[in-house]
Parts: sequence; structure tokens; C-alpha cells
Amino acid sequence: MTETPSPRLRAGMVGGGEGADIGKTHRAGMNLDGRYELTAGVFGRDHTASSRMGADLGVPADRIYRDHEDMAAGESSRPDGIDVAVVVTPNDSHFDVTRAFLSRGISVVCEKPLTLHADDARELVRIAADNDAILAVPHCYSAYAMVREAAHRVRGGELGDIRFVSVEHASGWAARPLEQGEHRQARWRTDPDIGGSASVVADLGTHALHLLRFVTGQEPTAVSAQLDTLVPDRAVFDNATMRVALTGGAQASLWASMAATGNPHGLRIRVFGSRAALEWDHHDPTRLRIRDHDGVETVLNQGSPRLSIEAGRLTRAGLGHPEGFLEAFANFYADLADALTAHRDGLDAPVRELSFPTGRDGLIGVEFVAAVLDSHDRAGAPVATTNLTGVPA
Repeated sequence: MTETPSPRLRAGMVGGGEGADIGKTHRAGMNLDGRYELTAGVFGRDHTASSRMGADLGVPADRIYRDHEDMAAGESSRPDGIDVAVVVTPNDSHFDVTRAFLSRGISVVCEKPLTLHADDARELVRIAADNDAILAVPHCYSAYAMVREAAHRVRGGELGDIRFVSVEHASGWAARPLEQGEHRQARWRTDPDIGGSASVVADLGTHALHLLRFVTGQEPTAVSAQLDTLVPDRAVFDNATMRVALTGGAQASLWASMAATGNPHGLRIRVFGSRAALEWDHHDPTRLRIRDHDGVETVLNQGSPRLSIEAGRLTRAGLGHPEGFLEAFANFYADLADALTAHRDGLDAPVRELSFPTGRDGLIGVEFVAAVLDSHDRAGAPVATTNLTGVPA
């Protein structure tokens, strides 16, 4: 990784309070390379608990705000205001919180799904462009070094013509009705007003879709979907099976589940081409497997000198030293830091084919969720997935 530039980027966070694992993950990713300092925040709706959390994180008391509107107004008026706001709140608040910062020219990292409705996501992309702000969505699986290697090889034609892609993000975390107890994450993720009725697609399916798009370089054109509720009496769909048509003419299968009993995380992609096939599994993230027509398997290990420059750039410890989820978040934040620093200093940002996901990626994910719901309502009939007409690049 590159050496840390100075001064550090100032970051604020909305959400990520006591007991929120995703907030801890984002903060760890920001901290790993020392390129950010957390200087402001709203760490929950309860101001007392938020203040306690902010103090523990070293945030100045006068920059722990009561709500996101106060924070956006306060930080935008300061000469030392934040460079980026990190939004890690439940899904239903993403639009309002993100809009408050973007409309004041403050860049935003917003957790997925970007919004619950495609029109709202489209508006956020427009507001970011109009206010010269960066909007990023942390589909951080694309920041694993060996996912970058997979994308490099697939896009470079090593597998030949892509024939079929299989992606799954099938987790068993909610295979029991946790929402009936005190499990905070389960309670809001299974509330259709907060997480959306297709919560499993918004939460897990969008990650699988982005991984598919990132590795292949192809876009979804239509989806045929079936949604199911596997856990009795659950108020949202918790399992989704989808057939996706791609711009290159290939087909893909995508399975997303929060009720896949016994599966600890379940993210995997397999790409089948005319020359070879490729597989990457989140449970073994430092290895990439390539197989030829005869089934002969080549295993590529992270840190090998035979890998692409892109994979090498994201490798931290070297051959034989395992890296994982927090390093992937750090890689996302490192690529973002390059863009934010250039933006702050009036310089040209690095031009990379493979980099962090943007608001456009978030919009594509939201439109995909809507298309899945539409297809399900039509008994699995194919539905067009993406319309980027008029959306800023």
C-alpha cells in the first residue's frame, strides 16, 4: 500500500453506536492505514448514549450532534469540517441522511442498499454530481485482492467467452426467528418498513450482484425471480432465487438467503467460460481457483509474484499470510482516500479500471431489488433491471 499522505481526511459517522457491528467494521477499515480521523458523529438516536460513544472514540464533545441535519449544517459551516460522512444507519433512513450531506457538498459513504426506492437513489447520484461530491457504496468484497485478480483475468479474456455465472450469498444467520427476541439487527432487518419487503435481496443480494458485475464487467439486463419466506411468520422474504441475463449474452444464477441453515456467510462466485472456469469463495479469500476443460485445477495464492499489479497493490502481508474482511474494508477506504484527497486538494484522482463502488453501483443495486420484486409478483416473468438514462457518470 502507498504511504500515508498528510494531513489525514476528516470523517464523520451517522449510526454505528453501541452494539452496531457494522460501525465498528467501518471504523477499523478507516483506521488501518491511518488516512482518516473520526472528528464528528451522531452515534444513535439517544443523544446521551451517542455522546458516551463519541467520547469513547475520541470525538470532541462539540462535534457530537443531536441528529444528521444538525451535523450536516454544522460541519459544512466549519473551515475544518469533515471530508466525508459515513452513513451506517438502517435502510429506511439512508436517503434522508445521505441527501443532507451531499446537498452541502460533503462526500458520503452510504451502506447498502443505497435507498429503498430507485427514484431516491437516482436523486442521490444527481445531487452528488451537482454538488461535486463523491458518493460511495461499500460493496467491500470487491476490495479483496483475489477478487481484483479474478476481475483482471475474466475481463482480460483468460476464460474465453463467458457462458454462465453462478453467484450465491446464502447465510444462515437468521435461519431461526431471532426477531421475536431482543436481536436488534434481526428486528429491523425483518421489518418491511425499515429493511424493505425483499430485505434479503437488499441486504445480501446486492452484494452478490455487485460481485457478479465487478468480476465479469457485464451488466444485468433482466431478471426472473422467486422470493420465499422460509422461517414461519416472518414479515419479509428471507430467500431469493434469481436468473439474470447479462449484457454479454450469458446467463447467471443468483441465490441470496438469510435462512440457509448452517451456512456461516455463504458468499461464492463461479464463472464458466469457453476456455476455463474460475471460483472464489469468501471462506477462503486468499485463493483463486482456475480449472481447465480436463478439470486440472490451478490455485493462485494471494501474494504470489505472478499476480496482477492490481492484486499486488491490495496485498498487505504477503505470500502465506492470510488476510480477510477488515483488510478488504481497509482497501475500500484506501482507494476512496486517494479520490477524496485529490478532491480536497484540487488534484486529478487516480484513474483505475478497478476501484471502489460508487453511487451508480448503488443505484443499479436498488433497481435490481425493485425488478426482483416485480418479477416475483409476475410469477417469475423476466423484468428489465437497469435504466441509467440521464444518470451522471
